[in-house]
Amino acid sequence: MSIKDPATHVPDFDLEAPRPEAQGLPSVAEQVGKVPTEPGCYLWKDAKGEVVYVGKAKNLRARMLQYVRLTDDRAKIPLMMQVVRSFDYIVVGSEHEALVLERNLIAQYHPYFNVDFKDDKSYPYIALTMGDTYPAIKYTRERHRKGTRYFGPYTDAQAARETIDTLRKVVPICSATCVEWKRCRRYLKGHPDDAAVANLAFADRGRPCFDYHVGRGPGVCVGAMTPSDYARNVRQVEQFLAGRRSAIVGELTQQMHDAAAALEFERAGRIKRRLEVIEGLDDEQQVTFSSAVDLDLIGFYREETISCACVFVVREGRTVRSSEFILNKGADVDEVELTEGFIKRYYDETADIPAEVDTHIDLPDAELLGEWLTDKRGRVCRIHRPKRGEKAHLLEMTARNARHALMRYMVRTGYADERTNQALLELESALALDGPPLRIECFDISTLHGSFTVASMVVFTNGRPDKGQYRRFKIRAELSEANDFVSMGEVLGRRYAPVRRDDERFAASTPDLLVVDGGKPQLTAAMGQLGALGLDIPVCGLAKADEEVFVPWDETPVVLPSGSASLYLIKQVRDESHRFAITFHRELRTKAQSVSILDEVPGVGTRRKRAIMRHFGSMRRLRAASAEDIASVRGVPTSVAREVYDTLRAWEGEGRDQREAT
Repeated sequence: MSIKDPATHVPDFDLEAPRPEAQGLPSVAEQVGKVPTEPGCYLWKDAKGEVVYVGKAKNLRARMLQYVRLTDDRAKIPLMMQVVRSFDYIVVGSEHEALVLERNLIAQYHPYFNVDFKDDKSYPYIALTMGDTYPAIKYTRERHRKGTRYFGPYTDAQAARETIDTLRKVVPICSATCVEWKRCRRYLKGHPDDAAVANLAFADRGRPCFDYHVGRGPGVCVGAMTPSDYARNVRQVEQFLAGRRSAIVGELTQQMHDAAAALEFERAGRIKRRLEVIEGLDDEQQVTFSSAVDLDLIGFYREETISCACVFVVREGRTVRSSEFILNKGADVDEVELTEGFIKRYYDETADIPAEVDTHIDLPDAELLGEWLTDKRGRVCRIHRPKRGEKAHLLEMTARNARHALMRYMVRTGYADERTNQALLELESALALDGPPLRIECFDISTLHGSFTVASMVVFTNGRPDKGQYRRFKIRAELSEANDFVSMGEVLGRRYAPVRRDDERFAASTPDLLVVDGGKPQLTAAMGQLGALGLDIPVCGLAKADEEVFVPWDETPVVLPSGSASLYLIKQVRDESHRFAITFHRELRTKAQSVSILDEVPGVGTRRKRAIMRHFGSMRRLRAASAEDIASVRGVPTSVAREVYDTLRAWEGEGRDQREAT
């Protein structure tokens, strides 16, 4: 059920394999130009002929041309098309048929670039062996078999087992692990003509199982129940597992009243205890709706290359279970692809389909997916995005649960450590370093038109933030406007001055990699300053626009693969330095506003400033005040109040410009 290579990095695709045109064959683009314009599925293949991506299309040629022309704006497409050397396609009669075929092909090939479950395991189900005369219930991870109905999947194996145990207290039904049930099953397979009168046959030759002795088994093994009566129990079990408990409660209540009317008080007492079990389940419900709705709510939480989907299964207005699934794609694919990919995978493997599936975004294929689910369910099912009310609130809850589940998974599997090690090794290779950059220092400049210019230095040790090593600098150069070139040169000169290199506060060491926030100009400033200091420190610049990494030894920027661990790490370093610089800059600006802004107003001296601040109590209240409010302060003339008001507005305008610029 997992992808072919469950590792956290891109598999070792052969990017140097010759393309068709190099072998005198038509190029992939030329071949796509001959593809029909009918609906169908396409399969992109690598140099080894292995399928790396499966997709569907209403118009095969138009959709596939978006890939070869790189007009599809998804981040993974450029990398994927570097891998592609050939393709196949299958024409079908409609887009709906293409959707069904796409899911089957993904299940067959498990392509690397498609969204799939990450866990290399099968999920547990609760199953009913409907092909038997006396169907039994079982916990299983088996592939779906004909003649067996499956409920799930469950991500908590213990919860699935407890559900079976609780259910058998409510409705007596045989367990597929029961030795006597297996004996009865073998007999009926050898004597199919006895199926209609199986209870009579077992009454003569049967042996009671342990569950029958303790009142949890229906007594099939000793002929205590006819196939028709047993079928009624099986129907109740199906209703229970599908979340339709009201029907079971109604039937059991009627049976209890009938037994009491017939003076069968012991039987009535057993049924009452079963009803109490169901009532106990209802008492445990933490999330309920005011109406008896049947729906699934799906929320996601994404990291860079991994994510978690959380499904709340609501039946008759009550949440009957929640399940979390780890997926092999995250922020490296867009939300629509991730959501649609999960819906296709999840509902391909479950028979429990509700009347409504709620997601946090609008899906372009919502109508098509709804038609597919309607066919599987046999009744109408729609895909919906709630924007307010109970459903929207519950979707937020599913996203929070997905986040916690993903964090637990990462801690349990050591995913973060593995990915960090991978990132350091990838950076070593991509940036031609002598070794993994165990200490990374990153610098960023923050300014407001040359005022309050500051710089930040953040440090990552072994791929993790080392906040005890963070430093911040006030730029001393007199600047009439923003000048990152001069500012970067100054801060690097101060950081790597000989006296600082021996300072324990800076770990008395130079970094394995120096990162500057910005492109070629910032990198040039850094190289010039390091050269003046006689230092040979590996350095690179990271531009915000296209996430390009500039290096001194090549005019062409290094492009780290989208979704790679190395790109995620270096972006994290850059973003952390930016956050640290902005925080310091705003802190200085706010302090300056509260301390010195009134000093710049003509006519405001020490006494008037004290009177104004005593009257309003804080700069926040003063900034919100009108000119008339300020003029009401004792000892402040109207003309001075207007000057104060205008000065405050001017400062707010500059601050707004800075926020928009950043």
